[in-house]
Amino acid sequence: MTGQPSVSVVVPTRDRPELLRAALAAILAQEYPGRIEAVVVFDQSTPDESLTALAGPDRAVRVIGNGRAPGLAGARNSGTLAAEGGLIAFCDDDDEWLPGKLAAQVDALAADPAAEFVCCGIRVSYDGHTVDRVLDKDRITLDDLLRDRLTELHPSTFLIRATALREGFGLVDEEIPGSYAEDYEFLLRAARSAPLINLPTPSVLVRWHKRSYFAQRWDTISEALQWLLRRYPEFATQPAGAARVAGQIAFAQAASGDRRGALRWARRTLRSNPREPRAYLALAVAGRVVRADAVLRTLHKRGRGI
Repeated sequence: MTGQPSVSVVVPTRDRPELLRAALAAILAQEYPGRIEAVVVFDQSTPDESLTALAGPDRAVRVIGNGRAPGLAGARNSGTLAAEGGLIAFCDDDDEWLPGKLAAQVDALAADPAAEFVCCGIRVSYDGHTVDRVLDKDRITLDDLLRDRLTELHPSTFLIRATALREGFGLVDEEIPGSYAEDYEFLLRAARSAPLINLPTPSVLVRWHKRSYFAQRWDTISEALQWLLRRYPEFATQPAGAARVAGQIAFAQAASGDRRGALRWARRTLRSNPREPRAYLALAVAGRVVRADAVLRTLHKRGRGI
């Protein structure tokens, strides 16, 4: 025994077997002296029991089905409740942890007993382009997250004390329409409890591609973001943050073909922040000046999203 806490890594998956195996290989190869348990949660698909053969010394692979709400939120919660580790991490099935990720994060939590949650930077891969995204901050507060989604704080970077999930700020919210933005809501709720630790190093390879869960699901995106604004009245204290989310809704409405809805949300965006670029992008898409997919391709090549 090394004295290092055991870590359970929750990996939700659906119909991406090759990417899933790459994700698991990177998790199990981490140079961490404690026990690592990968809990693979098959969401709306048949569990692949052959994955348990990937286990090795101090490395376990468990395979379960999602017994909760369909989607990412339910899958993450199914894995969290089944996990045995004192620390719980998330990793999406199309992402890969880079060497040193886990050990550095465990050390960061050990150095701050009051901390509950640690993140790190990401390396975004899209269409042959790779961009590092890191935050030059070692602490993330609720106000920081209200102002900006901080997409560097990707779910595949999360490492959390199990007690915080089960007895503190709680599990991932399963009420969000389609599970979209469940990670953002989760961050907001966690930051209410205590500031998040951030390591300014890109330690997770994040793949953006058309097979992502929410590619082109514009109606779900719009509905979920409206739910988020209702759930968090604190956005009223950060007009630029409220405008950012409203601008995302406007863009989603425009991309889905709802021109009237796009115009309504664009007006709301500009009332909060006339400099919010998402409103103008939404108007351009609604006016058929540019296609939504062309905007996204350009942003993704720069490691950014709408």
